[in-house]
Amino acid sequence: MAEPAAMTVKGVALLLWAADPSKPARLATPFFHAAAAAAMELEVEIYCSARSVLLLQPGVAAALRASERHEKTVLQAMQEAVGHGARLYACTDALAAQGLKRDALIAECSGHGGAVQFMARLADPAWRCLVF
Repeated sequence: MAEPAAMTVKGVALLLWAADPSKPARLATPFFHAAAAAAMELEVEIYCSARSVLLLQPGVAAALRASERHEKTVLQAMQEAVGHGARLYACTDALAAQGLKRDALIAECSGHGGAVQFMARLADPAWRCLVF
């Protein structure tokens, strides 16, 4: 019997919705995972939704640490992921809900993307999706 063809994973999409700036202990892990996947030469897309879009506001992520014993700020973790090639996207509906303007986001934000883009990744068998 013939072996089925191996599925090649092309990329990883992360949906941040519980990564809320008011709960800093939850914030570093998604970006560490994104950095690891990007370092493995996988395409990585991080979709910020709900209150996680607040991390894309200048000064917010720079002022947060996942733990007082962790030296890196959340912004540094984000920058590490982006430095390895991950792309950060802001959900336009979440931006509107939080009163944020599209043109007032940190430089690390690659653009705008939300439910449709994330669901397209979820439907693509070459992509793996995680929710934080």
